[in-house]
Amino acid sequence: MDLATASSVLRLLADPTRVRLLALLEREELTVAELASVLHLAQPRVSTHLAKLKEAELVRDRRAGVSAYYRANSEGDEHRQALIRSLRESIDDALIREDADRLPSVLAERARDEGWADTVAGDMERHYSPGRTWETLSRSLLQLLETGDVLDIASGDGVTAELLAPHARSIVCIDASERVVEAATKRLAQYKNVQVRHGDMHALSLDAKRVDLVLMLHALTYSEHPDKAMAEASRVLRPGGRLLAVTLGKHDHRPVVEPFDHRNLGFTQAELTDLAQKAGLDVISCNRLSRERKAPHFEVISLLARKP
Repeated sequence: MDLATASSVLRLLADPTRVRLLALLEREELTVAELASVLHLAQPRVSTHLAKLKEAELVRDRRAGVSAYYRANSEGDEHRQALIRSLRESIDDALIREDADRLPSVLAERARDEGWADTVAGDMERHYSPGRTWETLSRSLLQLLETGDVLDIASGDGVTAELLAPHARSIVCIDASERVVEAATKRLAQYKNVQVRHGDMHALSLDAKRVDLVLMLHALTYSEHPDKAMAEASRVLRPGGRLLAVTLGKHDHRPVVEPFDHRNLGFTQAELTDLAQKAGLDVISCNRLSRERKAPHFEVISLLARKP
């Protein structure tokens, strides 16, 4: 970001009202009337400030019937987003806290007037309602699964195994970090069908044809030799067993991922498919799962394969 752009953003946010608006719109999608109610300002004044924020691409809007809903734009230039994030994290102000305290009552009034589902139609996954979370959805759908014997590679502190344990015959978790293994062992202590081991994904301490399902959920980004990791995963699969790999799509944002100890910059769908096929697996699907809204807009790809 050049000096002119940085100066423009700083000038725009020199007005406290715009900072308050942006803080609210990072929390929730709101109409002009709702923003005016929270901020205790006239609607024309709110509209004027929103127009400037929209012109600068700091906010976006969408139409829903006769209403326009505004939200903070998380898909802008990553350097500009970093500058705004830095400013926001540096501010601790009573006005902004009071705005946040008034927001729930405004949302409750919206739900009474319009019905919650109507107000978020087409964008429902971004909005919270009591009991409706990604965790509850995952736990509900997992009841439909029968996974057999599972190997979770680069298992982290065991959150995936905790979800799967009630639906698996057995689970072996393997991770290269001793501290993480210790945390996973504590988390999973209640499950008698789960083992947690310290190990290397490139040299698994399991017999061949041992498991029905191998999970490599963001494991490959931690591998300097992903071909070896994939070959080992294939080796321990029983005939008919499946492998599910999820990883970042190919990117060029090394400074962003270095703090997370990533060993590579992700994979294209073709590269991931090639790794699986060279490991002797039949690829069932390889698709893009998602693209993050926030810069640098990481993509996530998923591969499902079967051992012949």
